[in-house]
Formats: sequence, structure tokens, C-alpha cells
Amino acid sequence: MPDLRLVIFDVDGTLVDSQAEIVGAMAEAFAAEGLTAPSRAAILSIVGLSLPETFRALCPDHDPAKQTRLTDHYRAAFRDHATADLQRKSPLFPGAKDALLRLQMQDATLLAVATGKSKRGLDRLIDQHDLHGLFVSYQVSDFHPSKPHPSMVLTCLADAGVTPGRAVMVGDTTYDMDMARAAGVATVGVSWGYHAPNALGADRIIANFGALDAAIDDLIGEPA
Repeated sequence: MPDLRLVIFDVDGTLVDSQAEIVGAMAEAFAAEGLTAPSRAAILSIVGLSLPETFRALCPDHDPAKQTRLTDHYRAAFRDHATADLQRKSPLFPGAKDALLRLQMQDATLLAVATGKSKRGLDRLIDQHDLHGLFVSYQVSDFHPSKPHPSMVLTCLADAGVTPGRAVMVGDTTYDMDMARAAGVATVGVSWGYHAPNALGADRIIANFGALDAAIDDLIGEPA
């Protein structure tokens, strides 16, 4: 039996550049309440949190009822654009799919997702980018506390039957890194995402997907 290892991926800002879709949905949500949306930088800084946490962070001065309405408007904006061309609005970053396929070809390497997206949103993205069958565990915000709580990573480990010492989290935000560390998992930060690379505190930082394999091997050992 090979000594399995697990690579857990964040989605927004790591595998896909979804900022146009996220910022657009935010604009619609705030407009529905007669409010001016936060800046693009402010919006991207909270990508990865669950939606309730997102609006608590973006709108701390608004009452909980308004934060809840903003959450509902945001979800509605995504539903209204459910048939949007994600290959255009939320494209995969260069090299992302090749990296997934390359890792998935290794018998002892398993892949998983831990994302602040909803199940509906992740399913839609997997459909449009044809990522079916690549992941052994799909963890989404519907069923877990928000990042950086380690629940999603711990569930990925349990699903894969892999120990924390043989797992690594690949992400673009401090929420990803903190979540992984809380679960005892190594971290690879990407330089192209929504948080500044020097703020991540990751075990390794990569500048492109071509560097991912070596970073994983260095942190958790080569595939058996």
C-alpha cells in the first residue's frame, strides 16, 4: 500500500481568477441596499471567508439584519448569472489544470478542495472548467465554519485517510495558511492571488504552477 499524500487546494485566487465575478456580484448586492460597494481591494482582501463573515468584515457598522440582506443579494446575483461563461469571467490561472492533471496521475497523491465557495458555486465551476474526477474531497462553506477554522482541512484529511504530516494546503490568502496551520498541515502560498505573498507566512511561496511539484515534494516528501 503506498504512503498516500494529500494536496488541498483553495479555489478563488488560487485555481481561478474569479475577481471579476466576485466584484460584480458585490456591486449588485450593495446597489440593492442603496449602498456604495467597497473598493475592489477591500473586496478581494476578504475572498475566502464564508459569506456571513464576509459582510461582517466589510460592513462592521451595519446592523446584522442589513448584513444578512447583503448576503442574500450576493447569493441572488450569483444565481442570476448561473449560466455565465466562467471560462471568461472566472478563468483558470495559467498552468492550473495541467498541474492538477499532473498531480492526479501520481498513484500516491490525492487532491482535495477547501473553499469559501458554496456547493452550488463549486459545482458550477467544476462543470464549466471540466474538473470532474480530480478531487477525493470537496469541502465548501455550506457545511463548515468559515476559514481560518480548520474544519475543512480536517475533513479533507479524514476523507483521504492521510495524516497531517503528509498533506499540504495550496492557497493565496492568510485565511488558507492559518486554516492549514491549525490542522497541522504544511502550506504553499501562491504569488498571483488576492493577498500579498509576503503577508501569507507560508512555508513556501511559488510564482507559477510549474514550481508547485517541487514545493510539495520538499514539504511532505515525494510520492511513494
